[in-house]
Formats: sequence, structure tokens, C-alpha cells
Amino acid sequence: MAQLWGGRFTKETDQMVYQFNASISFDQRLCEQDIRGSIAHATMLARQGVLTEEEKTAIIEGLTGIREDVRAGRLAISDTFEDIHSFVEATLTERIGEPGKKLHTGRSRNDQVALDMKLYVKDEILVLDGLLRELLQALLGIMEENLDTYMPGFTHLQKAQPVTLAHHVGAYFEMFRRDRSRLHDIRARMDTCPLGAGALAGTTYPLDRDLTAELLGFAGPTLNSMDSVSDRDYLIELLSALSTVMMHLSRFCEEIIIWNSNEYQFVEIDDAYSTGSSIMPQKKNPDIAELIRGKTGRVYGSLMGFLTTMKGLPLAYNKDMQEDKEPVFDAVDTVKDCLALFTGMIATMTFREDRMEDSAKNGFTNATDAADYLVNHGVPFRDAHGIVGRLVLYCLEKKISLDEMSLEEYRKISPVFEEDIYEAISMQTCVKRRTTLGAPGEEPMKKVIGLCRKYLDEDQDRRRD
Repeated sequence: MAQLWGGRFTKETDQMVYQFNASISFDQRLCEQDIRGSIAHATMLARQGVLTEEEKTAIIEGLTGIREDVRAGRLAISDTFEDIHSFVEATLTERIGEPGKKLHTGRSRNDQVALDMKLYVKDEILVLDGLLRELLQALLGIMEENLDTYMPGFTHLQKAQPVTLAHHVGAYFEMFRRDRSRLHDIRARMDTCPLGAGALAGTTYPLDRDLTAELLGFAGPTLNSMDSVSDRDYLIELLSALSTVMMHLSRFCEEIIIWNSNEYQFVEIDDAYSTGSSIMPQKKNPDIAELIRGKTGRVYGSLMGFLTTMKGLPLAYNKDMQEDKEPVFDAVDTVKDCLALFTGMIATMTFREDRMEDSAKNGFTNATDAADYLVNHGVPFRDAHGIVGRLVLYCLEKKISLDEMSLEEYRKISPVFEEDIYEAISMQTCVKRRTTLGAPGEEPMKKVIGLCRKYLDEDQDRRRD
């Protein structure tokens, strides 16, 4: 059992206790971050005269060699070590000798692991941000191609008013745009470096924490050593943001599942994102959409579990905090997979424009426009509301839509109706007359799509810079 502590203890740790305490099985994924932090720490120690230039060079060359060997598969991370920190330090000392023992000068595993997790989260937020951007690109493509694809808008899962597919998908564009914003906020708020905080009370060595922060790409060092090693707020914020991403994915998946049903037939999911039945040959199941919906609970569980872990911890570091890694790693992996699969699914999905428009017509989504027609011809709205209610009841009895009623039938219920009622309640008119910003009309939608395109283009320019 390779561990970084001893001396105080007179006998070996029980094997079961050691395994229960060890974290190497999951924190080995922090190897890159641990080595990056160690290189910066050694560079700073040499600048401050704590290490000689020769010791610094030996340490950095040794750490770089370990990183390259792990990447290439020439060096396996062994579970005989307690954690990734002990693996890196022991391997370094084995390779370069005495200078390797000096690397840990002025730091503790408490500030070391706090640094590793922050570096990991900063890295992963950039990956998640890129995946969200690809999803937004796919959504914008659907919006641009479906300005005139009419469909029912729903409230209470009941057909309400006609909208367009572009408008409906645009709602999700706004959701996922906010998700990116939340991730950006988290990354900015956590951009302080905890290395140099020690176990909880700093150190007597002349560390230059500003230099360490600069070398590692942080805006600056943390300002309280106790908070530095016990802060996990950024992980809770990340899990919360990821839960919101999954909630948005799940809502969209729920609609796709409904739209894919025989009753709706609004969409045809590509074969690559569907499965069949082992017994029913006619089945084509939306399994990917269902799995993404199901995995939402898994990410929620990570958030609630870790909130519970942190709720009663006194300052400063406690071993409970080791329980931060597995839920965060699992949630990040889950969301990355779900974003990639969902983007692929919607990018290859076929929308049945005819079915969508027929559904809007047969669901009385133009009933409000029929009432507005009457109001525009001098009928008080309350009276118009009642007249159209009678129209709908008549259509239900006859099993027809408002578009299929004859003018004679209209005039039997109200003599105000004229031939222009058909134009007034057409899907095109119903949608195009809604011209306020944010509405589904063609002009406001073109403006919104332009703003969305500008947002993505400007973002792409920033990423190049």
C-alpha cells in the first residue's frame, strides 16, 4: 500500500479500511490536472528559491515523462496507490530520486485536490459549452428551414393556437442558450486558484500564489485558506446547471416521443437513433429519446446526493468531500453523451409538415382567430367567445374543422360572418398576423433567427481569438 503519510502510525492500515479510504479507482482521471498543477508548483518553488533550478528541471522533466507515458499507455496507474497524488509523487521519486521528495513542499493534498477538481471542471465546462453550441447550430438550422411549417401550439397538452416549427424549436434554442450562460457564469465565479492554501492555514514557505494562479490560467488566488480547501460550491453549481441542461433535453425528448407516436406522426426518427422490438416486427422505438429522458434522474441524483453530503460539514476539509468526484464525473459524462446523441438525433430527424398542419387545422387552433374576426366586425369579445364556442361544438358533432364549414353554416350561428372568414382563419393568416417580437409570425421570426445567427457567429469569432 503506497501512501503519503506515516511515522505517526505504529501498524499498517487494515486492508478493508485502506480500500474504503482509497480514491485511486476514480480520481485517476485527474492525472493530467495533477501533473499540470505540480509543474506550476515546482516552477513557483524554484522562482522563490525553495528549489534549485536543477531540482526544478528534474521534477518538470520527470512529470512530463510520466504524463507522456500515461497518455501513450506505457505507464498504468496502479491501484496499489491510495490516490492519484500518491501515484504521481511516488512514480516521480522512483524516476528522479531525491528531488521528487521535495515537490510536495508548501502544499497539502487538501489544496492539491481542490486545485485538480477546479482544473478538471474548467476543462470540462469548455467541452460542454462546445457540445451545447453544436446543439444550438442544429436547432438554428431547423428554425431557418421551417418558417412556414405550421403546427399546433399546445397548453396543457391540448391544441391551443397555430405556430410554426421554427417558433417551437426556437423556444428550446433560448433554453440551451441560457444553459451556456450558466456554465460561463460558473467558470468565471470559480476562477480562483486554491494551491498554496495548504491543509487549511497556509504555509510558512515564501510561496508566490499570484504566480501559481497565473501559471495555471486562473484570474487570481483564493483569499481564505480554510475556504480554499473546503469550497465545493462550484461543483454544486455545476451539478445544478447540468441538471437544468438535462431537464431541457428531457422536455424536448418527451415531445419527440409524443410526436413519433402513431397518433401524431409529426416526426420520423432516423433508423440510426431508433431500435426495434424482439417480438413485434412493426415497432420502431424512440429509445435514445427515452434514455436521455431517463438519465435526467441520474443527474438529478448526483446533485441531491452531493448537496446532502455537504450539508453538515464543519470547516475545513473533511474526508466526506472525497465523495464529490464520482457524482461529478458521472454527471459530466452523462450530459456530454446525451448532448452529442440528442444533437445527432434531431439533425437526422424528418419532420412531417403535412401531418403537423393537418393537426393544427383539426384541433381548432384557429378558434381564437375566428373570435378576433368577430371582434374586428364589431362583436364584443365575450359574445364572440360564445359564438366561436358554438362553432366548435357544431364541428365536433359533424366531425369537421372550422375550415370545412360552409358559409351558410357559419351564418346560421352568426350573420356577421362573410366570405373572408376563410382567409382570416387560414393557418398562414393566423400565424403571420402575430407580428410582435417573440411571436411566430414570419417577420419577428426572421428577426429572431438573425439575432440567433449573430450570437453564434460572434461566439465563433471569440473562440478563434
